[in-house]
Amino acid sequence: MSDKVIDSKLDTILEMLRSLDRRVAMLEGAMPPAAAAATPHARKPISIKEFIISKAPPNGVLMTLTVGYYLENYDGTTPLTAADLEAGFRAARETVPSNLNDKANSCVKKGYFMEAKEKKDSLKAWVITRTGEAAVEDGFN
Repeated sequence: MSDKVIDSKLDTILEMLRSLDRRVAMLEGAMPPAAAAATPHARKPISIKEFIISKAPPNGVLMTLTVGYYLENYDGTTPLTAADLEAGFRAARETVPSNLNDKANSCVKKGYFMEAKEKKDSLKAWVITRTGEAAVEDGFN
């Protein structure tokens, strides 16, 4: 086989892999369909700071929810501990609440978090509920 034929076949295989990658991402909900159909350069990751700015949480409890949402949905961190949330605040260069556990417990009271079935690293841990996800996705309305 000539180099041109091999290159052509490799290009075809590469495009098929990209197509499958977009379809899997769309099916898993990692990206909205419009973003999944975009070119690879349009699918750059969003930083936690960009995410917080785009959501504009109006208070500390909703900021904690927003950080937790980002960690679960973009970093794959689940369940969340106070240490995970603190690391998220620091990565975003946001002021860490003086009592992060209190903010997380407020999220539990509002139905945004629920306590995880098992501890993580011997620490209390939470997962975001559907209500919490909807609050972030709907802009806290």
